[in-house]
Amino acid sequence: MAVLCKAVADGLLFSLSLALLGWGAEGQGNGRGMREVSGGSTVYLSQDRDIWRPLIHTTVNLSEVSSIKSSFQLRTFDPEGVIFYGDTKDGEDWFVLSLKDGIPLMQIKKEDMLVSVAGGPKLNDGKWHTLEVSNKGQFVILEVDGSSGLTVGLKSKLMEEDLSGKLRMALGGILINKNMMIVEFEPRMDGCVREGSWLNLSSPWETEAGELWPCHENIQPGSYFPGSGVAIFETSVFTLDEDGGVQIALAGDFSHMHGTIFSVKAPGRELTVALVANNNTKEVTLTLGEERISMKKTLQRLVLTIQPEWLRVVEEDPSGIESHAMPLRNPGVWSAWREGRLAIGSLLGEGDDNVGSHFLTGCLKEIQVQGKDLDLDLAITLKSVSSHSCPA
Repeated sequence: MAVLCKAVADGLLFSLSLALLGWGAEGQGNGRGMREVSGGSTVYLSQDRDIWRPLIHTTVNLSEVSSIKSSFQLRTFDPEGVIFYGDTKDGEDWFVLSLKDGIPLMQIKKEDMLVSVAGGPKLNDGKWHTLEVSNKGQFVILEVDGSSGLTVGLKSKLMEEDLSGKLRMALGGILINKNMMIVEFEPRMDGCVREGSWLNLSSPWETEAGELWPCHENIQPGSYFPGSGVAIFETSVFTLDEDGGVQIALAGDFSHMHGTIFSVKAPGRELTVALVANNNTKEVTLTLGEERISMKKTLQRLVLTIQPEWLRVVEEDPSGIESHAMPLRNPGVWSAWREGRLAIGSLLGEGDDNVGSHFLTGCLKEIQVQGKDLDLDLAITLKSVSSHSCPA
């Protein structure tokens, strides 16, 4: 046991932290207003909550740790987000594992050291990858699918051999101030983890969620709206091209969509622009003020370009491409974009929240604004949306 404690003291904060993925999809109350969940189940990481707040967390005695190896499987199309966090000494020493540009990123605070290391293969290809973390002397080794992915060496004169006390662990969030990390990243992770084996610990985990969301058996790239989700952006964050106008491009199987695909509204004004798919009428309708344009439900891609005086529409379906332009009779459409909000997946309503109603059900395989892919994780409001994956 003394040998194990010394090994841990020489750099095992990382390996200890890997225990945090012991959770389950079923649970029961623990008398503290939280649900207890068991280990080894599959869990979706991007469940609605404060974006830095952990989905699952637990606290164990360091004396209970009897193994220095942990493994789990990860699947995601999301290039960025936090996977798990662990700390000792009430957060004085801590560890965070995340993805950045699809590549594993480890950030560790241990005594007088603050370390950030990124490397290994890109993991956001939508396939299940097995990650294993172990300790060898003063090195922490991350293996991906049986091959070496990332190695971190930790050595300090200030490291202590006495690791009595508590180990806190959290899934999908952190328990420290985000400003303490060296590398900034967007925390929300649209991904799943499963088949975790965590230091042989069997202690229950806790969650404040009423239930844990399941993972889809098969996924494809895109953004999935389940009929209750929305992503809202301030339109001022997008570059406004006075000559080229505002361009919005959307792709997907419109015949399987129902509800509001997107809407634009300025504060204190009536709804200005909305694109709605209707399963009952088998139509896709574009509304600009009092004007309405009906399109085929067989649409696969739509490009809208709004200029001060013209609206240009390009429709793509299995039969080909159709393009047409028309005068923009409502000048409020252009001004609304300068000072309004863009909602993907909902009609914008009144008030500051502006979430609205008539939510979209369906998968958008492509969302572009001004020629650039729109990352829904950067929305000022994001609710109940799988930002990077759709059920296949």
